[in-house]
Amino acid sequence: MSVTPKSKQLNQKLIDKARSLAGIKGYVTNLDIPDEEVIAYYHQLFQIEATFRMAKSDLRARPIYHHNRDAIEVHLTIVLAALAISRNIEYQTGISIKQFVKLMRPIRSGIVTFNGKEFLAEPEVPEEAKSVLNKLFSGH
Repeated sequence: MSVTPKSKQLNQKLIDKARSLAGIKGYVTNLDIPDEEVIAYYHQLFQIEATFRMAKSDLRARPIYHHNRDAIEVHLTIVLAALAISRNIEYQTGISIKQFVKLMRPIRSGIVTFNGKEFLAEPEVPEEAKSVLNKLFSGH
């Protein structure tokens, strides 16, 4: 748009060019690799971003307030291990980690002592949870 004290005018040529390019993405790289590989790497970036969103939301990985290097490294190791385990659960079961936790949370077991004897209280595992666990323990 060009604006003067007396008039306002749209640059129609620029508008038409912008419309014709809407929805087109371009990738620039200094790597000497095929175009398809560049696009594949970009799609992997989406997975990395989703993983960091998971770390922030589902795993509650927040700013670290530790004051020594060992504590920081331990904290990050735990968070990254949880991320790897979570991603593996998602891959093996086909459901999100949030859905997995919601499904598994009610399943509890415990030891009950009655008249000096200990008894194992077995959990009731719903069929849906059994199906998901079978996928997880079957390997692939």
